[in-house]
Amino acid sequence: MIRPNVAGIDLGSETHWVCAPNVDRTDREVETFGATTPELERMAEWLKERKIESVAMESTGVYWIAPHEVLERHGLEVVLVNTRELARVPGRKKSDRVDCRWTQRLHSCGLLSGSFRPSEPVCMLRTLVRDKANLLAEAADWLRRMQKSLDQMNVRVHRAVSDIDGVTGMRIVRAIVAGERDARQLAKLRDRRCGKSEEEIAEQLSGHWREDHLFSLAQALKMYEAIQERIGEYEREILRQLREMERAECRGKEPPKLNNPQKAKTIQKRGQEPLREALYRISGVDLTGIDAIGVETVQVVLSEYGPDLSKFPTEDQFVSHVTLAPHKPMSGGKAVKKKKRGSASTRVAAALRMAALSMRHSQTALGAYYRHIARRIDGDVAVFATARKLAQLIYRLLRWGQPYVDEGAAAAEKRYQEAYIQRLAAQAKSVGFQLTPKISTT
Repeated sequence: MIRPNVAGIDLGSETHWVCAPNVDRTDREVETFGATTPELERMAEWLKERKIESVAMESTGVYWIAPHEVLERHGLEVVLVNTRELARVPGRKKSDRVDCRWTQRLHSCGLLSGSFRPSEPVCMLRTLVRDKANLLAEAADWLRRMQKSLDQMNVRVHRAVSDIDGVTGMRIVRAIVAGERDARQLAKLRDRRCGKSEEEIAEQLSGHWREDHLFSLAQALKMYEAIQERIGEYEREILRQLREMERAECRGKEPPKLNNPQKAKTIQKRGQEPLREALYRISGVDLTGIDAIGVETVQVVLSEYGPDLSKFPTEDQFVSHVTLAPHKPMSGGKAVKKKKRGSASTRVAAALRMAALSMRHSQTALGAYYRHIARRIDGDVAVFATARKLAQLIYRLLRWGQPYVDEGAAAAEKRYQEAYIQRLAAQAKSVGFQLTPKISTT
């Protein structure tokens, strides 16, 4: 026993079983508590009376969330344990009382490692960002329904403008719902930056106006606009939460200027500069300086992991937790189908894959790396490998402050070609030949 002042909890939907050393440390005792908030508060006081410093509990369903937050608020260290580590013990009786005593025993011997869980402010930010992502998905669904109603009336707004949710597209949709049917009048609503002329737009906006489709379009527009209002409120609340998480040394500071002027222009156009500044002030580094990493990707990473990655001693451990480490599970010499995971790591991995996909035609070192892998193996593998490299760059910048420097696509391609020539020379030498450069005769 190396940690005497620890406790173990077996969680349930109605009752929690807690095992901890007694007050005089002569033996262990087990107490039961209900799942209500007053009972959880009584549990925390019971543990503090016994001078408990750390508590281990299984990550059972959603039952662990409320006890975890209450105990953490009382200043106790809470170790969230994977149930797989506790179940692999043959010959052990299975009951709530035995389980809590077994958890306490393993924890006192230092044999339990906790799952990753960010700090409380990051958890609060994570809730807001996840809810906002759900609203964005709902808004996209209602936008699709608007598109369907317009298609059924042969009103080809998606042919007239590039985005139906853009300035011109939404003006046209609102005018149709308000009762406008003249294609020429609808075309006059085009934004001055729109690529097509009024005549080209008007040609696509003549349709047959059925009442059922118009009613469905109006309801979909109302739902879309209501969700957009909720998204705006979430964005304001996220900025407020980020202001409370600012580092003292970064308060009031501006993030460094981006080396990519086009990227900086896009961020300004989308109105993401305030969010970029807020994310910089909680992390102390500008992750948008990494090619392919946008403001929304930074928001996902920092809301899921926080700015402190010290719980991952190496970048390989971080990459593995983000589920971007190559792994092919085998059983009996055959590949096993991978199980789907729905955790923070997969959200970050999905965001990094989307960022990696944008590197296909980029004239940067990361773009050259993507194309190099795609030529050698496959496009899907290139997305995975580039996402893994992005995770490594993020870890190095957040953990050690190592800046990202783009060497350029040409330098990267030259380095890959030199490595390829060295491999060919080694293969030729292994079979008794020597490579010589081809001499031009012209």
